[in-house]
Amino acid sequence: MGNTVLQYVLYLAVTVLLAIPLGGYIAKVMNGEKTFLSVIFRPCEAGVYKLLRVDEKEEMPWKKYAVSVLAFSSIGLVFLILLQRLQGVLGGNPQRLPAVPWALAFNTAASFVTNTNWQAYSGESTLSYLTQALGLTVQNFVSAATGIAVLFALFRGFTRVRQTGLGSFWVDLTRGILYILLPLNLILALCLVGGGVIQNFKGAETSTLLEPVAVAEDGEILENADIDVDANTVSVDGKIVPNAEIVTREFVPMGPAASQIAIKQTGTNGGGYTGVNSAHPLENPSPYTNLLELLSILLIPMALCFSFGRVVKNKKQGRAIFLAMFLCLGMALAVIAVNEQSGTGALAQGGAVDITHIAQTGGNMEGKETRFGIAGSSTWAAYTTAASNGSVNAMLDSFTPLAGLVTMLLIQLGEVIFGGVGCGLYGMLAFAILTVFIAGLMVGRTPEFLGKKIEPFEMKWSVLVCLATPIAILAGSGIAALVPQTAASLSNGGAHGFSELLYAFSSCGGNNGSAFAGFNGNTTFLNVSLGLVMLFARFLPIVGTLAIAGSLAGKKQLAVTAGTLSTTNGTFVFLLIFIVLLVGALSFFPALALGPLAEYFG
Repeated sequence: MGNTVLQYVLYLAVTVLLAIPLGGYIAKVMNGEKTFLSVIFRPCEAGVYKLLRVDEKEEMPWKKYAVSVLAFSSIGLVFLILLQRLQGVLGGNPQRLPAVPWALAFNTAASFVTNTNWQAYSGESTLSYLTQALGLTVQNFVSAATGIAVLFALFRGFTRVRQTGLGSFWVDLTRGILYILLPLNLILALCLVGGGVIQNFKGAETSTLLEPVAVAEDGEILENADIDVDANTVSVDGKIVPNAEIVTREFVPMGPAASQIAIKQTGTNGGGYTGVNSAHPLENPSPYTNLLELLSILLIPMALCFSFGRVVKNKKQGRAIFLAMFLCLGMALAVIAVNEQSGTGALAQGGAVDITHIAQTGGNMEGKETRFGIAGSSTWAAYTTAASNGSVNAMLDSFTPLAGLVTMLLIQLGEVIFGGVGCGLYGMLAFAILTVFIAGLMVGRTPEFLGKKIEPFEMKWSVLVCLATPIAILAGSGIAALVPQTAASLSNGGAHGFSELLYAFSSCGGNNGSAFAGFNGNTTFLNVSLGLVMLFARFLPIVGTLAIAGSLAGKKQLAVTAGTLSTTNGTFVFLLIFIVLLVGALSFFPALALGPLAEYFG
């Protein structure tokens, strides 16, 4: 038990130690300061501006910044839809895969443009190498860089006095890609290739199974079946199963996986190159690659907290926001770990779980890879749902009810517990503004945050930013629950089936992308509705964040006095956590009571 706890602690400690220096580097890059990579990338940066006719010194008002973000994302959405629809006649398709159906193409394009990476398909059997590399991987980079750009526009809103400009979106986008995402992912991709992750352009291969597998006519795998390969017969309990198929070879995907897997983690994208994501042995072969991918999920979101403190010249403020996020993450990880290490109530009551021997893993190993174990899988589940990453190395559908509830709740809080690259922190800062306003009302002080007075305009937009995710999730899942065809997409009934539906819309509404794995979202209605939810939950907060930034930049700087409410002490951290959890509880408790809570007590 002591070794297991140490493993959890080390995961958290190493992530923080790596994030602190990275946060300082990111702040320098986005401020236009010289870094050790400037010698390499500064000529490239200048070349990009010259080619695209970008004015490096332009100061965009918030509305122009917002229009630039929306226009750029719209172009990416259309391009990715067309690329999927035309992949059957384009190159880079050794599998000769056909065009993607229009509803799935829209869903996938919306998913990757919004940094969600919800996948209603298996990449190895649906998308060509060209679509994966030119479409998905490119969007992984630019959607992550867009989040960083919007975040730093908000930072400038806090630091600028009586100004209208927030910087240039095109400059912020270019710097985020060139100086941060490209070098970081080049290093990570090389490490992953060294660890056994595939990176090639060969067509898919097949290999002989060590043991043949029997499959019934309806596709169900027949467990404990007697297989006679020579006679081509399959029998169960002595009775021959008609039309059963004996499978002796398996499909082995190939292609440029490592380059996509690296950015899917660091950019909190999460889209799997293969259908089972990071549980696949060619995406995540060993504990070594698992550690690299796990750490990279929270690396940039955590680092941005320290970037915030440096940019606003108040490191205590950055640490306070970081501490609020970190405490929530720690509590969530503890709940997941305890429940998964203990196993389900039914197993414990039946004596099937034995954790008394050092060689026995104990706990709930269903749906988990033995090469990662419970600790590696539980930590990944907490990291990937705290960040809007969504990649998985275990099947969340097989987690215990309370562990599944926590993963769902982390998403439903608005993905503000570190969250996605950029978007998590600007979501948390909206909660911070809300907290300052409520605290000011409680003690009779004028609400101020970082020297800027918080007035009705900021409050209205902050509320919209905080409530965008709950609105998207609850409205979307409520409508879907009324559609009869939705029931056919569930692999379970009752409370667990409702959890599958709620988790799907939570994942898309939180721009996360993970799934309970028992839910089939590949229908026309679900593809369209989930795609619309993703677009709404991504771009309403972006517009709101930029509106707040523009308003703050135009304000004067207020002097700190004895009556100024501190936003860097333990009281503020507690209030911030309380407000985040309160909004989540009020929004989602009724829905959670019908799903995972009902399953737990049932």
